This record gives sequence, structure tokens and C-alpha cells, in this order.
Amino acid sequence: MAQNTFDDVGTQELLAAQDVLRGCQGTDLAKAQVGRIDLTLRFTAEAVWVILRRRAGRGMALRFPVFGSNAIARVLPADGGIAAMEWQSNAGKTVLTIDAEPFGLEQLHARYVFTPHTAMRIPRLHRDVVVFDAQGRVDHASIRVEAQQRKLNTGLLYFDIGEPEFGKVLYIQNFSALNAFFNATGTTPQNAVRWDCPELGYSPPIDAEAGGVILPAGTPMPLYDTILSVRAYPRRDEADSAWQFLDMLGGIYPLLAPPEPAYRAWPARAEATVRDLMHAPEARIEHYGHVYFHPYTASEYPDVMVQLAIASALDVHGRWKGVRHPLVREIMAGIGHFHDKELKTLRRYLPNVGKDKDANAVDSWYLYHPMLNLANLALAGDEQARNLFVDTIDFGIRAARHFDYRWPILYDIRDFSVIQAVTKADERGQTDVGGIYAWVMLQAYALTSDQRFVDEAKAAIDAAKGMRFDLNYQANLTAWGATACARLWRITDRKEYLEQSYVYLASFFHNAQIWNSDIGKARHWRNFLGVTCLQDAPYMAAYECFDSYCAFERYLDYGGPDVIPAVRLLLSEYCRHALDRAWFYYPDALPEDCVAHDDIRNGYIARDLNFPVEDLYPDGQLAGQVGQEIYGCGGALLYTALSFRRIEGIPFLIWSDAFIRAIHQLDATTVSLRIDGPSGTLARVALVAKGDALPPGLTAELKTSSGQVIAFRDKATRLEAWVAADAAIVLSWKCQAPCDARCLREDGRPARCTSAA
Repeated sequence: MAQNTFDDVGTQELLAAQDVLRGCQGTDLAKAQVGRIDLTLRFTAEAVWVILRRRAGRGMALRFPVFGSNAIARVLPADGGIAAMEWQSNAGKTVLTIDAEPFGLEQLHARYVFTPHTAMRIPRLHRDVVVFDAQGRVDHASIRVEAQQRKLNTGLLYFDIGEPEFGKVLYIQNFSALNAFFNATGTTPQNAVRWDCPELGYSPPIDAEAGGVILPAGTPMPLYDTILSVRAYPRRDEADSAWQFLDMLGGIYPLLAPPEPAYRAWPARAEATVRDLMHAPEARIEHYGHVYFHPYTASEYPDVMVQLAIASALDVHGRWKGVRHPLVREIMAGIGHFHDKELKTLRRYLPNVGKDKDANAVDSWYLYHPMLNLANLALAGDEQARNLFVDTIDFGIRAARHFDYRWPILYDIRDFSVIQAVTKADERGQTDVGGIYAWVMLQAYALTSDQRFVDEAKAAIDAAKGMRFDLNYQANLTAWGATACARLWRITDRKEYLEQSYVYLASFFHNAQIWNSDIGKARHWRNFLGVTCLQDAPYMAAYECFDSYCAFERYLDYGGPDVIPAVRLLLSEYCRHALDRAWFYYPDALPEDCVAHDDIRNGYIARDLNFPVEDLYPDGQLAGQVGQEIYGCGGALLYTALSFRRIEGIPFLIWSDAFIRAIHQLDATTVSLRIDGPSGTLARVALVAKGDALPPGLTAELKTSSGQVIAFRDKATRLEAWVAADAAIVLSWKCQAPCDARCLREDGRPARCTSAA
């Protein structure tokens, strides 16, 4: 490779760095080994350098600023890490600590805290990553970046360094640790981690108009919390690069300080949701003698996606309770008015939709999502849903084939003429519609056993190959695409489809916020492991959140122990945190001054209704600016049905924040169950009151396959215990005799534990 020139490097700062990298400038304060990478800690008057080099070849360095002048540095005890140092200058005191992964992986964590003596202005700082060749020349031309931070999502860079190989690098700036800086300076880390050739890495955000920010005097201020993972043998084809990204992200995940998710009372929220669906006038409207639901509070025309999303969630919740909810029948009674019998498809709107809507325009994904929920109802035994699904499936196939499995944003349903081909954000269409299409095809296969639907699913997944980290358009579509791949793998026994699922998942987690924001009002809600609803969206959305949760529940079931451990970890953690994070979409869970009141895009916010707002923001913007989703009400119903086990004759619900896969009642007061979480982690199991309180005198214990007995802790409305997340356990309990009404079945007859007590 040709030697860099000033024009190649682009800044005098990077050229000056070459003297440091060659060892001509600075003092070496520490040396260490990180796997097979040599680490040198080098101190100069302007910066501290953490230099990483493989076998005296090419490498990379992290540079951290030295503020002020006359800095005096000293090495500190590492305290279990690999290096630590402190330096004092006329500007203040700085501490830098570096830890390495204890099992020999090439992974490190560098934390930098600066305490200014007086209030101090800092300007824009150079990005912190410098790549160099074997001769110590800055060599950013050899960098190939695959993924980088999008807006306020995880501050990551995923890149590799050219021949001869240094390896593939996953760089993350842990924003959770930098909240104090963002709040003190009034900044947010939007696009703070970038590849802005020739600069690479993180630059602490500043006030662009002022040209800097002011740090308060005497306050220890974390400026960097940098995590690196390096793989010596980088994978470059699409599927291998994706699983390596996920594997590295899973390894880094514990360093990102995941908060402990709180328990949330989803069953009570679900019951309140059903009541509001039945009685709130803001939710309902009548057309053609049938009841339909608004998309938003007293706003927008009823559309087919809304009706079927609600019906499917109600059906799942009803079957969880052992009943068929009358609202499902009410919705299905009017669903035929969306059916275009000539085209043999479902239209988005009713025939009487207002002229302010283009009745023939359809979002590509909007054709298939109603079919997904229609298939859910059909698979649960609804004959009307089955007949309608079978009648409309061929139109969905015709649309897919017309677009060659590469869908535009918007088209005319009558002739497939394109209304909008791409988005302005990335000049691409709806890149992941093939994923939800494949899932719908596999639902059709489950209903009919017709092989042509498997062939269609394969065609759609194959057509999406090559998009790498640009695959994600809308989060839940990407999630269903991953699940379709896992299902295809089980049906065909072709492992390439399991590997392709990792491409969908890598793109999904590229759009995640794997940090917890305390910026401004965001301290009142959780965003950790939330995913922005669209590839260019600034917010997390309620519907995409729970739809992805449902998709990943299926993925984990299909994948079982055969998926890579990092995928099991990330998907399980996404679902675990969703159970906590999604609670804050409900207006009554937020302080009143955190919810939008004016300039709401759709309808208005009614705090007393159990419908979620659409939008939560990591930068502390007011929640609910887009509106309050009636169609998102299924979240409470599905979180309840999928995380709480309800067994006839047992006077409490069994909850876990990891999925329970196998549960069998052994006798009146004993149940065996299997927790399906990631190995090496813990899961919570709780016995939860069905009503206001647990049965009087309830005591319980868990026993593992090794004979270990685990006691429950009393949490008022529940008993709670921690167990290994991938454990087979036996639950036994006793009730105080005689049982009262809280131990009765719903039909009023005594539960079996009554006679056993």
C-alpha cells in the first residue's frame, strides 16, 4: 500500500500522531498483553495513547486528551485490570483505567474520568481511533466499515483493517456511563461515533454554535467509556460477518451495564385494556352496522391492520384465559368489508374512506402484516379467518413476484404501479418486507402443507441476500424475517437459512439502543435494548416493540440450543427488557409533564386509557408526539400470555422473565418446568397473585435437577426467586387451610390445592 500523504490523512493532527505510533515521541508507562495483541500505554503532553499492535505489524490506537499543561503522570495499581494511570495538570486531574477480558479474548474496556479544577470549556475533540500500518504510518485507507452508529442508537463501529490482517473490530462507546456528561453539558450523543474520513471513532458531543461545552468545576466527569473487541480471523461474507458481529456484541454485552428490569403487572394492564376496548368511545366507531377500531385515540380511519392486530392479540389472551373473547367475534363480523372480492385481497381502508386518503395506495409491508394476524387466527381454529386467508394469499404472492421480492415503499394495489420507490433517508425501498412475507408463507404452509409456500419463503429470503447491515427497514419486519429463516432451517434442514437469520439479527441489533439514557426527561422511562422502529426513526415504538418480542419468542423456540450462544443471550435479553421497557409507553406510567399535550400528529393523549403512546425518545423528548396507539393495545395482552403461565387448578400465575418452554403438573401442588434462557445467566421466577393478593399462607420452593433448593422471597403480590436461566426445576407449594375464594377456579369450584392443603 502506498505511503500516506498529507492529503490521504487529511489532518495535521493525524500526521503528527505518526511520531507517537513509531515510538519517536512520548513515554511508555505500561505494557500488557490482550490475547495475542501487544498493548502499550504511551503518554505525551497532548494525549495518552493506548496502542494495540499484532505481532509488530499493523494495529490501532485509542487516543485520550490531556487537558492543560505541565501534566505529571503516575501509574496506579491496576486492581485486577491491566493498566491504570492518573495525571495532574494545571487544568485538573484525570484517571484512565483499562481492563481486559479475563478468559484471554481480545477485548478491553477503557474508562476516562476528568475532574477540572475550575469551570472549563472544552472544544471539539478529535475522534479517538487511529489505525496504522507496520511502519507506524497512519493508514485509514485500509479501513472497511460495515456498521456505524445511527442517530441515538448504540455508539458502535464495526470494521476491519486491511492486509496484512489486524482483525475485525467491534468498537462501542458505552453511553450509559456518560450520562453525567450529557446532562452537565446539555448535549446528546447523536451520531457521536462515526467514520468521518479521515477520522474514526468517538468525539464527545459539543454545542456546535458555541464551539464547545463547559464542564463544571470539581465534578468527576466521565468523558470516555470505550469497549473494544477484536477477532484475529475476520469473516467477510455476509452471514459469517453477521454472526461474528453478534458473537462480539454478546461478549461485550455484560460490560454495557444492563439495568435490572423491573417486574411489571401485565395481567392487570391486560384486563384494563380489554375493558377500554369494550367501552371507551375514543377507541370505537361504527360503519356498515359493525364496530371498528380507530388506529389512534378518536383519530384516523379504521384500517385492516388495526382490526386484525387487535383481534389476534385478543384471541391469544382469551385462549390464555380459556375463553373466546366476544370482541374477536365482533371484529371478525366486520372484517369482510376490507375484502376486495375482485382483486382477492384485503384493502387497507373500508370502501367509505374519506377522499383525503388514497384508497388504492398500499405500503408494501401493510399488505402482509394483516395476513400474518389473519393466519394467527386461522391457525388457532377460526374458520372464517382461514377462508379469508386462503382467498387472499395468492394476491400476496403475485405482488411479491411482480416486484421480484424487492418491494418499494408505496404502490397502487390495482396494478402494482409504484407510487414511491425509496425513502429519502437511504434511497432504498422496504428492504425487509421479504422477511415478513416469508413468515406469512410459512404460516400458509402450516395451514395447508402446500410446498409452494415454502418455495416462496425461500425465494424471498434468497432475494434479500447481500444487503448486510442495510437490511433493516422496520424493526418488527426484520425480527419476523429472522424467525422465518430459523423456521425454514427446521423445515429444510439447510443450515444456510439459520446462518441467514444472523444477517437479519445483526441488522436488528445495529438499530438497538444498548445503553440506558438518563438524559433529561428520559430518566423517567427505560430505553435499554429498545430498537428504533424504522432505520431512520428517532424513537422506539410500542407496536414494533411487542411484535418483535413475539417474533423472538418463536425464534428462540425454533432455534433451541443450536443457535450461537450470543444470539440466545441477545434475544433473551431483548425480550426480558421489553417486559420492563414497554410499561412506559402507557401514559399513566409517566409523569404528566413527560407526555405531549400539543401538536400531536394523530388524535390526543388520554392518560386514563390503557393504550400505549407510539413513541419514546432516548434524548428526553416528550413521549407521545405521534399519538396514542389503539392498535398497539395488544402489547399488554401478549406480554401477559407469553410471560405468565396460567394453569387450571393452581391459585396463582407462574411468571418468568425468561421463556418457560415445558411445564407439567405432577400432582396437586407440584409442577415441573423448563426455563429457556441463555446459559450462564440468571432468570427470575415468580408466583403472582391472580387478583389482589396471593392465597393466604402460601409458601413455595424450587428444586433444581442437582437437588439444590431455592427459596422464594416475599414481594407482597408475588413470591420471587432467582434460578439458572437454562434450568429444569420443580416447583412445589403449600397453602394455608382452608383456602378462601382466592384459591377457587374461575368457575367457582374449589381448586385442587384446596383438597391437598
